[in-house]
Amino acid sequence: MLDAGIKEQLKTYMAKLQQPIELVAAYDDSKKSQELKQLLDELEPMSDKISQRTEESPDARRPSFAINRVGSDIGVRFAGIPMGHEFTSLVLALLQVGGHPPKASEDVIEQVKSLDGDFEFETYFSLSCQNCPDVVQALNLMSVLNPRIKHTAIDGALFQDEVEQREVMAVPSVYLNGKPFGQGRMTLEQIIAKLDTGSEAREAEKLKHKAPFEVLVIGGGPAGSSAAIYAARKGIATGIVAERFGGQVADTMGIENLISVPYTEGPKLVAAMEQHVKEYDVDIMNLQRAEKLIPAARRGEYHEIRLANGASLKSRTLVLSPGARWRQLGVPGEEEYRNKGVAYCPHCDGPLFKGKRVAVIGGGNSGVEAAIDLAGIVGHVTLLEFAADMKADEVLQRKLRSLKNVEILTSAQTTEVVGENGKVSGLNYKDRTTGEEHHVALEGVFVQIGLVPNTEWLKGDIELSQHGEIIVDERGETSIPGVFAAGDATTVPYKQIVISMGEGSKAALSAFDFLIRNSLDESGESERAA
Repeated sequence: MLDAGIKEQLKTYMAKLQQPIELVAAYDDSKKSQELKQLLDELEPMSDKISQRTEESPDARRPSFAINRVGSDIGVRFAGIPMGHEFTSLVLALLQVGGHPPKASEDVIEQVKSLDGDFEFETYFSLSCQNCPDVVQALNLMSVLNPRIKHTAIDGALFQDEVEQREVMAVPSVYLNGKPFGQGRMTLEQIIAKLDTGSEAREAEKLKHKAPFEVLVIGGGPAGSSAAIYAARKGIATGIVAERFGGQVADTMGIENLISVPYTEGPKLVAAMEQHVKEYDVDIMNLQRAEKLIPAARRGEYHEIRLANGASLKSRTLVLSPGARWRQLGVPGEEEYRNKGVAYCPHCDGPLFKGKRVAVIGGGNSGVEAAIDLAGIVGHVTLLEFAADMKADEVLQRKLRSLKNVEILTSAQTTEVVGENGKVSGLNYKDRTTGEEHHVALEGVFVQIGLVPNTEWLKGDIELSQHGEIIVDERGETSIPGVFAAGDATTVPYKQIVISMGEGSKAALSAFDFLIRNSLDESGESERAA
């Protein structure tokens, strides 16, 4: 199952095991069980600290296996075979159960250890989901740190009966003690915050006492990360506030147009960006949502950013890079059936619709790429494009048209998502040429119609375009002196990662230039350079 190169790498990793671990497997007569046994047979000889045996309990999912620390209550379980995006989760679980220290802050580790209660987590994932490993690895780590926390990661494509019974239609889907806990990408800190209800107030109190910054970046995507790095390199007090470090990039599958990097994936790029930012003296304040901008009373003095948790931060300059989110259809039924058949990430949720009928809304590159990917998994794909012609690159359109299980509808205006028994059963659309109404019976709707800027919180305080984008000049400066902006939330055309990185760097350099020309005197009042 594992090639020679992977085996050699794993042997190197397994040399880091500090305590003996036991692989306890539950098999049946399926082909997947045979594959799992082959995987475990290849893992066992990689270290004298690894042993394996067969699960005796008749209640265990099959195929599944536990990784247990010998002589303790510490362990994690995988239901299925954690390959694909989850292979890293497997390696980390082996190491962490085996006593290798985790890469988490001491504060977070102590917070997990002090959680009071018995927590039984189950996470449904798909092997093609790039967001699922974050959740799986976070919960696995928590179960290693606190023996009262248990976690089972379940391949939804392999356990379809459970998926149908629990009506899981989006991954990752997390259950706690048998009840829904959360859906979508969650970091370790976010999961802890949901369990430790007093953590938000404690964090707000800490933020209130922070000294003012010289450059404060709002947003942790490519633009925000670049801005923080360029500002910190100037040796000035730099902070970055991010609701979710990485932003939309964390939800991006394949990235093939980042210059000098022929191919990477969103989560890998996010991890690299965060590591790069941490190379500098940047105060990273993650999981913090900005709610209000209060401009400085006079040029060069302190701007204020109010956060959702009640804290406020001050800075002489700001770089706004709040990014964007998936645009919604805005039709009846969309919100009602969100994560119950309405989805926005084909890579994550596509495997849950194996053999079923789905629609993709949008004929741009994202929509056509989604339809091509889904066609290899689902039974049938209907692509609906509002305009008379698709806007995707011609090479993608040719590929799409060559697929036999794809139907393309142009001049099609989606008017309603309909459902039965709590999940999607179809959609209605209007032919914009004839005016006729049509119904398509299906089980899933994937919305791929572009992005909308995260700028609602800035309305009335800064100049925005008719589309809600932050208006910037050639230096990235906004309508407020000392406030700059970059990335997908601005009027700069072409929403691309490489462009956001460049714009973020430019905005930070412009902020530094502003600081030089608008110094503060000893009383804290501004002195503008001639």
